[in-house]
Amino acid sequence: MYQKVFEEGYAVVKKIQETQEDAIKQCARLIADAYISNHTFFVSGSGHSHTVSEEFYGRAGGLAFTVPILTSELTMTEHPTKSSYIEKLSGYAEILCELYHIQEGDVVLIASNSGRNAYPVELAQCAKEKGAKVVAITSVAHSSATTSRAKSKQKLMDIADVVIDNCGVLGDACLKMEGMDTWMMPTSSIANAFIVQAVSVLSAQYIMEAGKEAPVFVSLNGHADQSVNDELYRKYTRLY
Repeated sequence: MYQKVFEEGYAVVKKIQETQEDAIKQCARLIADAYISNHTFFVSGSGHSHTVSEEFYGRAGGLAFTVPILTSELTMTEHPTKSSYIEKLSGYAEILCELYHIQEGDVVLIASNSGRNAYPVELAQCAKEKGAKVVAITSVAHSSATTSRAKSKQKLMDIADVVIDNCGVLGDACLKMEGMDTWMMPTSSIANAFIVQAVSVLSAQYIMEAGKEAPVFVSLNGHADQSVNDELYRKYTRLY
């Protein structure tokens, strides 16, 4: 099974590389344009998808201007199923949309493997109503095979301006072991990490092509000075 784990992981990343180039480039262009025009790039997700926010934000080699919508209720730090309840709760996304002051010209990237729950759907709807562009990272196969839990009966991929497919399967887990009924090896985390890095690098490229400097965090575990990141946090981090 050791080799099978790597084969499955490589296959998903390869499929993303071969099928999602246009969507990833569109996303990167939206983010770059927002930064150049002094608008904000937000990122959010709930449950395990909240890790997309952490992959974008505060990482050495990552874009310094990302603003995560990352409340404790969306993560798994307090209770493993708390975020599962919250993401099904209608109205929570609208509260965060107002608190974070999402505006026309902003870009809101939302990660949700199923794209069916109230939080990602309503955050996308609220952002669109504000005039922001919405990007989804989702499993098209999973989302297509399930019904929406949102009041509107829409799914995230129905609302987003750009949809990046993480190329996962229904249920996310892709590996079946002999003698076990339950599938293992969810691929969304692997896929999402590669997608985030591709988007980040291309966004920086487009920003530099426009004659601007792309602000990127440096590693404090290498030879960098803390003051570099401190200045970036002062300039770009959320103030609310």
